[in-house]
Amino acid sequence: MEGWDPTTKSTLTQIPLLSVKAGPRDGGAWTQRLKEEYKALIAYTSMNKSKDNDWFRISAANPEGTRWTGKCWYVHNLLKYEFDLQFDIPVTYPATAPELELPQLDGKTQKMYRGGKICLTVHFKPLWAKNCPRFGIAHALCLGLAPWLAAEIPILVDSGMIKHKDDDVAASSESS
Repeated sequence: MEGWDPTTKSTLTQIPLLSVKAGPRDGGAWTQRLKEEYKALIAYTSMNKSKDNDWFRISAANPEGTRWTGKCWYVHNLLKYEFDLQFDIPVTYPATAPELELPQLDGKTQKMYRGGKICLTVHFKPLWAKNCPRFGIAHALCLGLAPWLAAEIPILVDSGMIKHKDDDVAASSESS
């Protein structure tokens, strides 16, 4: 945690660490891991809400807990930009971090791979590997997606690559 700002350190220390080293192919152990994942996500969401910093909603999209979907948002210049969020839990999880996808932003920035997968290789993946199996989905959102949104969304907005939903509504009402 050396070199991190105090807010990130504080946030990270309040997200419970996980202990079960299990992936989707590990049967009962995976069920235990999912319970830990949910506890960490609930703690992180509750902490964000208490600090008026609510910025995502996700849930398992299948009973196995291997596909997750939801929404994330970022406020820039007092406007809320909302995006679909999705990811699959890799078979080699937790040794391999999930690849977080924002499909609406596919092709709009160089810091993204095909399909809208955000680039986390340089900064996040070594951190994930060092903290396996203690890190989980909540940690990926906190240390992967949150900084990515903070770095990329203002640039995408300012360059005109993404527009606020109200801009689209105003433009279509002016043309009618």
